[in-house]
Amino acid sequence: MASVSITPIRRIAHLDMDAFYASVELLRYPQLKGLPVVIGGGRRKVDEALRDVPEGGTLADIPVAAFPLLKDYAGRGVITTATYPARQFGVGSAMGLMKAAKLCPQAIILPVDFDEYRKYSRRFKQVITEIAPVMEDRGVDEVYIDFTEVAGGQREGGRVLARLIQKSIFEATGLTCSIGVAPNKLIAKMASEFNKPNGISVVFENDLEGRIWPLPCRKVNGIGPKADEKLQRHDIRTIGELAERDRDWLITNFGKATGAWMHEVAWGRDERPVVTESEPVSMSRETTFDRDLHAVRDRAELGAIFTHLCEKVAEDLQRKGYVGKTIGIKLRYDDFKIATRDQTIDRFTADAKAIRQVGGQCLKRVPLERPLRLLGVRVGALMKAAEADAANRVPANAGGGRQAAEVQGAAARTASLF
Repeated sequence: MASVSITPIRRIAHLDMDAFYASVELLRYPQLKGLPVVIGGGRRKVDEALRDVPEGGTLADIPVAAFPLLKDYAGRGVITTATYPARQFGVGSAMGLMKAAKLCPQAIILPVDFDEYRKYSRRFKQVITEIAPVMEDRGVDEVYIDFTEVAGGQREGGRVLARLIQKSIFEATGLTCSIGVAPNKLIAKMASEFNKPNGISVVFENDLEGRIWPLPCRKVNGIGPKADEKLQRHDIRTIGELAERDRDWLITNFGKATGAWMHEVAWGRDERPVVTESEPVSMSRETTFDRDLHAVRDRAELGAIFTHLCEKVAEDLQRKGYVGKTIGIKLRYDDFKIATRDQTIDRFTADAKAIRQVGGQCLKRVPLERPLRLLGVRVGALMKAAEADAANRVPANAGGGRQAAEVQGAAARTASLF
């Protein structure tokens, strides 16, 4: 008798690390576990925490009373993340620290340490790919994983494999994560929020009406505040109410692409694959200042910040093996308006000095009369460094070469505004 092959049911997982930045900090400062802690307001200085280490002790021996409290913070920084005890007071990511201080003044505040977070990010992703190799990187603290063909990926709808991944990440890093497993990315992302922290939620195709339709429309990744507000004006508050609307009605009221997409997601349809490698479009670094800075009065400080951003972008490019040829800047003024400028050069680069020079030329093309809240640097039109070597060897046309020379010459002759 001929054997019959059974096509496995599609099972996609979304894994989200629990309060990732804060959890990494609690590994460094275990004495803060169970306390409200917020991360944000500035970058860590290497020796900052060491001043309160008892003689012969470690960071874990710093007394809790020695840590700064949110109520004493002064500035305009925002929260990057918060521990779950802090979230119970209504404190959350992207909230201004001064506002958060009114909600939870007793919270401990720690500066961010992106180098440490990236180290743990690489570690937990390596653990995942050793178990389930088809993984899509979605940022420092979240990934999609295709369970479909992996051993254990079908057992209990994927719960068995999710438990193994959870356990393996905790053993390797000491960190917890939450996992949602579903027929597709759309529902898996929603499911990963069902049972946080350290939870696993499994959703099957026949769970749509009972578990997905009662959720608010904002739970759909892609429906933002403005779209949700418009939906509510039409008395559409839940995903189920969205599913009740006719596809043509949605297209008439939200446009052809958005309306058709809303109809599909309301019915839980999403055929997007898990992409193991996606080439980045650009890399950027930006920082929000603790106080407004002026291009003239604070020129030296702005110059140092700008140089640092260019160096960090260059480091990011070199570490990941990319080069780019479109260099841009971003400014946010004290009135919250944003200005961006960019310039494309003839040769690919990941050199901090070249990024700084061309970025300086971009700065000369924006108004600098108003004080600044934020400064950012971006490198786009990326290519793998090895491939770009050949592209850089191709002779540029005379006009392009002359233009590049003029840019470099101008940068060399005149100091940047910062």
